[in-house]
Amino acid sequence: MSADLKVVQWATGNIGLKALREVITHPAMTLVGVHVYGADKIGRDAGELCGVAPIGVRATGGIEDVLALSPDCVLYMPRTFDVDDVCRLLESGINVVATCGQFHHPASMDPHLRDRVEAAGQAGRASAHSTGSSPGFISEALPLVLTSIERRLDGLVIEENADLSKRDSPELLFDLMGFGRDLAPFDQFRADYLAASFGPSLRLLADAVGLPLEQVTARGELAATPREVHIAAGTLKAGTVAAQRITIAGRRGGKDLLAFRATWYCTTDLEPAWEVRETGWHVSVAGDAPLEVTLRMPIPLERMAETTPGYTANRAVNVVAAVCAAAPGIRSTLDLPPVVTKFA
Repeated sequence: MSADLKVVQWATGNIGLKALREVITHPAMTLVGVHVYGADKIGRDAGELCGVAPIGVRATGGIEDVLALSPDCVLYMPRTFDVDDVCRLLESGINVVATCGQFHHPASMDPHLRDRVEAAGQAGRASAHSTGSSPGFISEALPLVLTSIERRLDGLVIEENADLSKRDSPELLFDLMGFGRDLAPFDQFRADYLAASFGPSLRLLADAVGLPLEQVTARGELAATPREVHIAAGTLKAGTVAAQRITIAGRRGGKDLLAFRATWYCTTDLEPAWEVRETGWHVSVAGDAPLEVTLRMPIPLERMAETTPGYTANRAVNVVAAVCAAAPGIRSTLDLPPVVTKFA
């Protein structure tokens, strides 16, 4: 690892701000720039933006300013992926670690997008990599470790559960996610959207263990509350949506081999009755050495919104050195060494 990797933080949402703080304090990195989108952030000190002491690095809103800094890596964390920006960074010799999910499984990417990004990386001798907590850690890194103890794999299911009852965000829960609405057929678009994020991870995992998938499917379910429920974001009337579940399944040989299942709920009193777990992850491995592994997030629900960005941001920061040292082009988890964090 270089003793002084020059890093630019691109975007300062919840995850970006956490990454920004960690780069500032990282013993083997120097923050040289911050790219922001809000006009009210341009010109402000990076330390001020993320709640630490000023460090003398001012935020900018232009990619030309980032290119002029010649950083080793950009931590790319915008709301929307922009292939033009990413390709300009790569062509300029700047490595990209993204929490956008475009690069998890290069083989299943849109060929035009893959070829364009790959060409940019080769031109600049730079690498692009996607990571995060979910997808990323829970759908790639951990399953690869768990399957290393098997000699026969019959199936693997990753469950992600989130209790949203203390999340004080009416816009997120009611407007975007549809809690509190009358029951209706599940919007397949939402299931397909999640499949676009997790399908590539499942395909990568399947390829890694030599069992490539024949198909990835997505389906969604809804459950209602039988009685009126008061949550931090507002009130759910009896009979309205109080839980939703999306399952992304990777199929092989006519059956589900790998699956990712996300369950979001605002109460455990549901119709139909669902078995829901505490906020966190659970991984079931069926094989000749079966395993059940639960990763619980021991955080008060009221603090989830402020704490969970670290699960995604930290992994991205921790993989920067490996991506900078990698061969040019799109690099997946399988192309990089295991992420080993250095704390000092």
